[in-house]
Amino acid sequence: MPTKYDVAVIGAGIVGLAHAWMAVRRGLSVLVVDRTSVAQGASVRNFGMIWPIGQPAGELYSTALRSRELWLELARENAVDLAECGSIHLAHRDDELAVLQEFCDQGTHAADMITADQVQQLSPLANLTELRGGMLSRTEARVDPRKASAGIARWLSEQHDVTFQFDTAVCQVSAGSISASDGQSWQAERIIVCGGSDLQTLFPQQLQQAGLKLCKLQMLSTPAQQQLQPDSPHIASGLTLRHYTSFEACPGHQQLRQRIASETPELDRFGIHVMASVMPDRRVILGDSHVYDNEVTPFDSIEINELILRELRKIIQLHNWNISEQWHGLYAKHPQLPVVEAEVEPGVHICTGTGGAGMTMSFGLADRIWNRWAGEC
Repeated sequence: MPTKYDVAVIGAGIVGLAHAWMAVRRGLSVLVVDRTSVAQGASVRNFGMIWPIGQPAGELYSTALRSRELWLELARENAVDLAECGSIHLAHRDDELAVLQEFCDQGTHAADMITADQVQQLSPLANLTELRGGMLSRTEARVDPRKASAGIARWLSEQHDVTFQFDTAVCQVSAGSISASDGQSWQAERIIVCGGSDLQTLFPQQLQQAGLKLCKLQMLSTPAQQQLQPDSPHIASGLTLRHYTSFEACPGHQQLRQRIASETPELDRFGIHVMASVMPDRRVILGDSHVYDNEVTPFDSIEINELILRELRKIIQLHNWNISEQWHGLYAKHPQLPVVEAEVEPGVHICTGTGGAGMTMSFGLADRIWNRWAGEC
């Protein structure tokens, strides 16, 4: 294996893979190093949602749509299995329906209001009890998060000669070189550290000063639901309207937040909003919750899972509510920025903190960053 590359990427999660791909698109030789045998962090512990509808109008929404274009390119290359499934936000309360209508009236996103009857035609998942209507967006897509990162890595290796060094922990990075704990070392003109939720191993002082927070989310999945199709739209609830910043410009948004906080303060306490995503094998991924920093522990909360399921039963219907798996994810998030990207030494960059939007934004963000670097040359 060579020891000198144009680019070295530390981390084989979706952010690292995005940077590796953008580098080889520009004709550069690339090494990717990861401490585990496959991606095991936030990149595999999510809904598999490519979710442009959650990004606010303007540059971030455009970046999300660019990222979607790149996901579609990967699907055409058979690197991933992707369904252009779209999404439906369900409104079971009048204020939820009002905010969705306000959002559509702004005309900033490719979304349209639909009736309860239209929801029923599009998704057997939707609980029709007290359903007022919904909002359909066709920009969302689905990948299987447990397979996507491995598939992209395999494709980059086989089709683009990217070198992957798994089961290798990088312990030191300096301008032009990286060293692993097993004694291996490599040289690279540009080094990109994509450490995900690991804020302690490499450049901990810089990451702390950047203002990153750790977020833990709990998720569950059901057994296969044979009545569902793998291309079923993602389902989001009215609770989701208070989670994604894209809805904050709606006049009724604050009143909706206040109503939820008054009626169900326990949901705000654990950052719970509920969504459902159907996988290719018809499993349904359910979630999720959000607790931060000092509240993050290795122990999952039964109370949180029960609250998630309580709220999901209000918005979706399943033939089988048994839970086949439960897990938690951990990611780094910045309170305002979509990503933390900085040059910490000459030619050494950190790129992390995409939060829960890593699957949605990573390719578009990496493309934008590499375009900027190209302009600096």
